Amino acid sequence: MNDIILLTIDFVKRQLKNAEGGHDWFHIERVWKNAEAISKGESCDAEIVALAALLHDIADAKFHGGDETVGPATARNWLVSNGYSETKLEHIIAIIQNVSFKGGSVARTHESIELDIVQDADRLDAIGAIGIARTFNYGGFKHRAIYDPEIEPNLNLSKEDYKASTAPTINHFYEKLLLLKDRMNTKTGKELALERHRFMESFLDQFYAEWNGLR
Repeated sequence: MNDIILLTIDFVKRQLKNAEGGHDWFHIERVWKNAEAISKGESCDAEIVALAALLHDIADAKFHGGDETVGPATARNWLVSNGYSETKLEHIIAIIQNVSFKGGSVARTHESIELDIVQDADRLDAIGAIGIARTFNYGGFKHRAIYDPEIEPNLNLSKEDYKASTAPTINHFYEKLLLLKDRMNTKTGKELALERHRFMESFLDQFYAEWNGLR
């Protein structure tokens, strides 16, 4: 592992020391590990993948008043301060700017295998058992209801509506989590997403059964 990656790990740990549980260092570490696993089946720049994965949520807009410029700027300043290659730096910033879901209706402005890998790695951490845990953790953090049968999921959310949503946590499964399986980019990402998707479907079946007193 080279110096810039080691330095970046330490930087991210310090920056996210008091972060919300679903967007803390452990989330970053899981995404980084997911990205490494996916990278093994792809021809890519492993250093760009690692740094983009480590810095992709360095300042998530959700925790900065919705400002999507803070994260890329923080990552850029960090890499520049360490004399990092300008060409590679711009690639990493483009990945950070394009990795998030944003309601699913926003087209990417950058294309590369490295973005495909990091995006898949981040989306894998949004589904399955970890995804369920993160979703309810964030819902609690935002004081949202767990479920309200009278509030139906909105499957046509704009980017602005998605960011402003205060819907019950269960709705998020339909507005994002269950959509991700079919939006993976890489062969490995698609394979890993399938099992996690099925686990979420099983969880929802059990959830509704218990909610309705059937189990």
